[in-house]
Amino acid sequence: MTDKTFLNWPFFEERHGMYARELDAWAADALKAMDHSDNDQACRDLVRLMGDAGWLMPTSAPDGALLDVRTLCLSRETLARHDGLADFAFAMQGLGTGAISLFGTPAQRGEWLPLTQTGKAISAFALTEPQSGSDVANSTLTATRDGNDYILNGEKTWISNGGIADVYTLFARTGDGPGAQGLSAFVVPAGLPGFEVVERLQVIAPHPLATLRFSDCRIPASAMLGESGQGFKIAMGVLDVFRSTVAAAALGFARRALDEALHRVTTRHVQSAPLFDLQMVQGHIADMALDIDASALLIYRAAWTKDSGAPRITRETAMAKLFSTDQAQKVIDKAVQLHGGDGVRHGVKVEELYRDIRALRIYEGASDVQRVVIARQAIADHHGS
Repeated sequence: MTDKTFLNWPFFEERHGMYARELDAWAADALKAMDHSDNDQACRDLVRLMGDAGWLMPTSAPDGALLDVRTLCLSRETLARHDGLADFAFAMQGLGTGAISLFGTPAQRGEWLPLTQTGKAISAFALTEPQSGSDVANSTLTATRDGNDYILNGEKTWISNGGIADVYTLFARTGDGPGAQGLSAFVVPAGLPGFEVVERLQVIAPHPLATLRFSDCRIPASAMLGESGQGFKIAMGVLDVFRSTVAAAALGFARRALDEALHRVTTRHVQSAPLFDLQMVQGHIADMALDIDASALLIYRAAWTKDSGAPRITRETAMAKLFSTDQAQKVIDKAVQLHGGDGVRHGVKVEELYRDIRALRIYEGASDVQRVVIARQAIADHHGS
C-alpha cells in the first residue's frame, strides 16, 4: 500500500489530505477496468468520467482566481499511480485551459472553463513547432491582423490531444517585436476552415498527439488572450504553474513502481527464501524509497511556494521536474530489474510504467534545459548577493 504519511507534511492543509484520499479511493474503483485499446476514445471516456465525478474542477478557475497547485500536483500524483492515461487526460484539461484561466477575459473564461471542468469539452496547448521545441522564441506560425480578425498560417507539432480537442490555446507570431516579444496567445476552437490535423504521432506510451496545420485560418480578434505581444509571458506563466505537476506525475509512477517491487520481492522466493532477504535487493528498495521522498519534498515545496503567493517559482519547479522525473526513471528501472523477465513483458505494470515515464523527462522542459535554468538562477543569485 502506498505510503500516505506525506499528506501530514506542513506543506498541506487538511483539505488537501481529504481530497487526495477521496480521489485515491475513487480512482481505485473507477479506473481499474478502463479500456485502453482505442486511445482517442479512452481519453474522451476518461475526461467525461472525471468530469462527471467532479475531479476536473481544480484544472481551472472560471472566476479568474489562482489555481491551487498543491491540489493539481496531488491529482496528478494520484491518477498517475493508478492509470497513466487518466493522468494525461487530467493534465491536459489544466494545461490546455491554463492560459484562459489565468489570462482570459470573463467572456473567454465563461465560454470554455465550465465545459472543460465538467468534461464536456477537451482542451489542448499548442506551443511547439517543428523547428522550435525548447526554443519557444523561435516560433514562426503567424497571426496576421486583417480588420477585426487574425489570419493564422503555419504548423504546430507534438500537440497533446491534437485531433480530439475541442479548444486549443495557440501561440502565434504577431510581429510585435523580435523573438519572444513577437508572440501572442489565442483561443482557437477546433473545426475552423483552414485548420487541419495533418499527422497523428505514435509514441511508446500511446496518447493522442498530432501535427496541426493552419492555412489562412481566420479567427476573431476577440480570440486573443491578454494583449498582443504577451504570448511568451503567458506561456511561461502557465508552464510555471503546471511544470511542477509533471514532476508529481513522475512521483505517482515511481510510487506505483515501488508498490509493485515490494509485492514482487516479498512474494517471490529464491532458494526457499523471499527475494527481499537478499541484501542487494534491500539496497535497491532503500534507494527507491529515498528517491521518492526526496522528489516529494521538492515537488510540494514548489507547489506550496506558488500557492503562498510567489509570483514565479522557476527555480523551484525546474529542480522539482529535473530531479523527480530523472529519479522516477531510475526507480522504475529498478522495479523492472527486480521483476526479472516479467519486467519487460507486455501487460505487466512495471513494463507499462517504463514506457510511461520516459516522455516526462522531455516535455514541458527537457532535463538538460532544466539544468540550464537552475544554473542561470544560481549565477543570478550569486551576483545579486
